[in-house]
Amino acid sequence: MKLRVATYNIHRAIGLDRRFRPQRIVDLLAAHDPDIALLQEVDDGVPRSRRLDLARELADALSFSHWAVGHNHVLRQGRYGNATLSRFPIRRERNIDLTIGRFRKRGCQHTTLELARGDGPTQSFEVFNLHLGLSAWERRRQTRLLAASPEITQLQPSVPCMVGGDFNDWRSQLRSFFVAGLGFRCATDRKGPEGQPRAMRTFPSFAPRGPLDRLYLRGPITIHRVFRSRHRVAQVASDHLPVFADLEIQDENRDSEASGIS
Repeated sequence: MKLRVATYNIHRAIGLDRRFRPQRIVDLLAAHDPDIALLQEVDDGVPRSRRLDLARELADALSFSHWAVGHNHVLRQGRYGNATLSRFPIRRERNIDLTIGRFRKRGCQHTTLELARGDGPTQSFEVFNLHLGLSAWERRRQTRLLAASPEITQLQPSVPCMVGGDFNDWRSQLRSFFVAGLGFRCATDRKGPEGQPRAMRTFPSFAPRGPLDRLYLRGPITIHRVFRSRHRVAQVASDHLPVFADLEIQDENRDSEASGIS
């Protein structure tokens, strides 16, 4: 099955011009038409975003039939966190608490999507949508918490799985943990000098220098294309650029392994 996924820190739909404009987020996502969208910094009932339930508003505007929200931080008025929008049914969901001590509340939203293959049997796709902290020490602790969660430990390596979101990993210090430690591939890597991986830069949106937004994949998944949005509005709609990936999830009954970027 071929599908397109996205990860996007929407910055509460407040752009670099400090204006709350959710329609810009809608227009960007609609232009690239993902089947699954992992969103971070999504408000619900907060005055700065007109007290809207942003996940519902975006899902309705983009005709996503299924969505789930993981509220991580409670404000004086309202909450915000991660939201996963899907064109496929969400069979189950859970918000995994990744908060470390007195640091800001953080979380990873886990959803199990049910992919339909025409008239044939459905297949599960395990999706993890996270937003990690600003401290390197905090991020290391958070990834260990995630790796020790039953949602990860009980998954067989052959099950299609994606971990995406805003990793805040400026120096790619978490790559080896996911790649060597957990058996994932980083879809947002590019080949740098001497063949070394170089992460795709997504922050700040008007002149990207930081590779903060990433997608890690495991299982029988072929990566066909990974790209950032080149639309001009993407440079102002949020402080991050959205990332899109065209994937193909192989039938769970096939024995072939996923290839790298083609």
